[in-house]
Amino acid sequence: MQVSQAVHDLVTIAIENGRIQAEDRVYQQNMLLRLIGATNFEPVAQTIEKDPLRLLDALLEQARQAGEINTAVNEDMMTALIMDTITPLPSQVNHNFWHKYDESPQAATNYFYQLSQQNDYIKTRAIAKNIHYYGDSPYGQMEITINLSKPEKDPKAIATAAQLPPHQYPQCALCMENEGFFGSLNQAGRTNHRVVHLQLQGTDWGFQYSPYAYFKEHAIVLNHEHRPMIVNRASLERLADFVEQFPHYMIGSNADLPIVGGSILTHDHYQAGQHEFPMAKAPLRKTFSLADFPEVQFGIVEWPMSVIRLKSNDKQQLIEAAERVMNHWNQYSQPSLSINAFDTKGQRHHTITPIMRRRGADFELDLILRDNNVSAEFPDGIFHPHPDVQHIKKENIGLIEVMGLAILPPRLVPELAEVKKALQGLPADVAPMHQPWLSRLEAGAFDANDPQAVDQYVDQAVADVFTRVLEDAGVFKKDAAGQQGFDAFIASLNE
Repeated sequence: MQVSQAVHDLVTIAIENGRIQAEDRVYQQNMLLRLIGATNFEPVAQTIEKDPLRLLDALLEQARQAGEINTAVNEDMMTALIMDTITPLPSQVNHNFWHKYDESPQAATNYFYQLSQQNDYIKTRAIAKNIHYYGDSPYGQMEITINLSKPEKDPKAIATAAQLPPHQYPQCALCMENEGFFGSLNQAGRTNHRVVHLQLQGTDWGFQYSPYAYFKEHAIVLNHEHRPMIVNRASLERLADFVEQFPHYMIGSNADLPIVGGSILTHDHYQAGQHEFPMAKAPLRKTFSLADFPEVQFGIVEWPMSVIRLKSNDKQQLIEAAERVMNHWNQYSQPSLSINAFDTKGQRHHTITPIMRRRGADFELDLILRDNNVSAEFPDGIFHPHPDVQHIKKENIGLIEVMGLAILPPRLVPELAEVKKALQGLPADVAPMHQPWLSRLEAGAFDANDPQAVDQYVDQAVADVFTRVLEDAGVFKKDAAGQQGFDAFIASLNE
């Protein structure tokens, strides 16, 4: 595509988005030409390309040829700079969002989500590379993804970044100060990044989408202040406040302890989105009641992890009941099941992962009981993927995986390809860590002469391993002793 045409068409999108006015066209075209190292604007036709990503490709190629993409300005930064030109200013985005909100909460999120895709803040093309499928389990279908969206970093850039001092501004990737930030060798370019400002329980929070979304409309709700993750009553109140404002979204918090927590514990934040996870579809194994909370329905979810579900249209009573469960769990021990709330030094080891959603007029809250103790047998965590399944999943089991969506590492693509070759009797270089698993797979029933059947067989085997991963992370195991222990915990809530 001709560079001038691409510049013209992108500026047309900027006008349509409200970033600039029609009278600003020539000025904005010249700003883009300077940015990509072009010095001439040739005659063009009327707008012929409406896809901003195709226009982006043409402008990036011009920037590369002109030497504008280099060690100081990498492709990530240049992409953000180019797409910032079609992104309304933060004040405009917030005005548009809340104006749409007057129409409906979903109209507001639709606007912001579409804008975040259009300006390439949400990396739609990269996300499309991810592998995604469903696998059967005793608890319903598990959702399996292999994350291929995040780009590989250039080794030279990694080496250079390693020599840089730790960045102090912004303090982390979730800080409000990332909005419009140019970036550096060890920080992503965020000039096209926008955050919607909202209030949760009278405090300032930001709402943005995740660049490398793991599920439909994957959003981040972040504290305006850079302060550590914490799960307490105020957290539960904020989750309820959010789904009251955005009833079409679920929202949850990672646990606030290492091993069982998320990847960023230094900045208080939640994850939200318009997605129904496998856990949300799971039925109850049993129901129970607490005398002090007659308006709340309680149940144990039939799930590999230990989940208590609360449901009520009385928001205040539901939060008080959830606080009772959370505080009780944080003090509760069953040493016979390796469940210990504190160690010998008084260090806390219990917390919860809470997930809130609306069911019509009702608030529905899932509380997943978490324990981050370690032992000589399980140094990575007693309630963490055990060594025999770490060939598939070794990382922490955070909020998303808890709900039944596996986020598996990209290394599995070539590794599983070798496993499939071996199952078909072809020469294969199977990694040593997969050899015990391969032996078990070879003993199963499958058609080695049908490559598609082998693919399905291995896909289901991966889902089976992920189910085991969640069972490992469950504090009350699915055996008789574990379920009796869970029942004992429930009984103790009424004591």
